Amino acid sequence: MNNEPRTTKLFGGIYAERKVLITGHTGFKGSWLSYWLRSMGADVCGYSLIPPTNPNHFDLLKLKMRSEIGDIRDSVRLNKVMQDFNPDIVFHLAAQPLVRLSYKTPAETFETNVIGAVNVLESVRNTPSVKACVIITSDKCYDNREWVWGYRENDPMGGHDPYSASKGCTELVTSSYKNSFFNIKEYGKNHNTLIASCRAGNVIGGGDWAEDRLIPDIMKAASLNKTVDIRNPYATRPWQHVLEPLSGYLMIGQKLLEGKTEYTEGWNFGPSDTEMISVGEVVEKIKEYWPKMQYEINHDKNAPHESGLLKLDCSKAHSKLKWKENWNSEVCFEKTVNWYKKYYEKKIISTEEDLNSYITIAKNKNLEWTK
Repeated sequence: MNNEPRTTKLFGGIYAERKVLITGHTGFKGSWLSYWLRSMGADVCGYSLIPPTNPNHFDLLKLKMRSEIGDIRDSVRLNKVMQDFNPDIVFHLAAQPLVRLSYKTPAETFETNVIGAVNVLESVRNTPSVKACVIITSDKCYDNREWVWGYRENDPMGGHDPYSASKGCTELVTSSYKNSFFNIKEYGKNHNTLIASCRAGNVIGGGDWAEDRLIPDIMKAASLNKTVDIRNPYATRPWQHVLEPLSGYLMIGQKLLEGKTEYTEGWNFGPSDTEMISVGEVVEKIKEYWPKMQYEINHDKNAPHESGLLKLDCSKAHSKLKWKENWNSEVCFEKTVNWYKKYYEKKIISTEEDLNSYITIAKNKNLEWTK
């Protein structure tokens, strides 16, 4: 796989030769973000636990980057790595990312997601080289009332389950640090760092093998000619390819690196309302692209609570940032299923192919971040 820089002019060329630290780089979104940044010529350092699954996307990519294995809860080691690397910008993605697991390990979930964010922000405070920090949380950070309207960035934080609550807490922590230590009124005087947070809906794409997630579970079962249990067919989610929110995160990072204080806010990145699809519809769509997939509906009355309806209002990103989605749900599912089919049937890793396709289409649409 070719890991040499080839897209250095994206996002105004801001990432070429920049030093970027990513927490959670061995995870699904973190590995895609690492790949994209390396393709733009960034000097990338990752800080994370060992890859959570075997196989895993990060190891398959064989990226030319610095990879530090460490726990986000280990503030001493994190601080040492950050000060040794001296990044220009930090993307914080490290987390315990699973709702159902949070019911089994609530204390660990809160410690990882909330205190982990505190540790990152403290390390940023202690590292003068950092000019920008983007904290990634989740659409589940909102107090979800399961209404038909999308949540806006100024809606209340909340969370029924420990995972969702931990993400709401992370947003509050980020807001506190922005006001207390990185206040924009003191920017250029007492500090030189801008902070923002980003929230995205259900993210899919090739290379995710996490336990207890719909798409990975279906792909693994299909590869083994097994039947997969579908537990919540009527749940409706805003499905999007992983590259969609990453383009938003990178746009925010660009604005912060450019010193634009008006972007130090919370940001939603999600698909349009027309892309809201139920789990049952997702399963049928996947079967179109991989007919061998077999499934059964399994209504588990003892299953822990999961949101039935949750969507984001992304009007602010559309109007203020000029961010737009690039792939509709049809392309999103086609690309995702084909990634796994190529891997399982031919051992081909099509991450580079998908990224190039995504960039080409975005350029044809003249999207803001391609300029």
